[in-house]
Amino acid sequence: METKNLITAISSDAAAGRRSFGTLLRAAFVAASVIAAVVFSVVAGPRADFAAAAETWRFLLKFVVTLALVATSGAVAIALARPGARLGMRVALLAAAPAILLGAVLIELTTIAPSEWATRLVGTNNMVCLTLIPLIGLGPLAIFLVAMRQGAPTRPSLAGAACGLLAGGLAATLYAAHCFDDSPFFVATWYTLAIAILTVVGAIAGRYVLRW
Repeated sequence: METKNLITAISSDAAAGRRSFGTLLRAAFVAASVIAAVVFSVVAGPRADFAAAAETWRFLLKFVVTLALVATSGAVAIALARPGARLGMRVALLAAAPAILLGAVLIELTTIAPSEWATRLVGTNNMVCLTLIPLIGLGPLAIFLVAMRQGAPTRPSLAGAACGLLAGGLAATLYAAHCFDDSPFFVATWYTLAIAILTVVGAIAGRYVLRW
């Protein structure tokens, strides 16, 4: 085979592989979302006043933050599934969700009386939050790790952490529909801790599951 034809064949195989892996990742995200939704519906379900809550900015902000995390962590996870991929702007974009939440916290600080800060931070369901987000996210995390194994991650712990972060964002998005604590104080504290649990679990699991 001539060199030119060989290069063309290799390029075609690589392009086909990327398309196949991309399809796998999309399928994994759909499957993870379905599993998370089923677990959520069984263990929690949406809050009774969902429609009324949806008219308030604090409630809607939770979804803005968690969906931003899903989008940015997903981009990082996809990059880490390929050897030698440059993270670059993808890592920088991870700051989007925290930045949005920080802005909301500052608004809360300036509009709510200091005497209410502690109450809003502690909330009424902090232990439920720390339990349900990891519980809802465990299934998606497992699916993301399995999908990641079909790639070629060269940094298994970091790739696993990205999977955990993505699973945490997905789980937190669903849990936000159930949670009655809408204050940015609460979200910044307890949602962050709950998502961090999945991120750490993902990093530990990735160290072993994604090694090759």
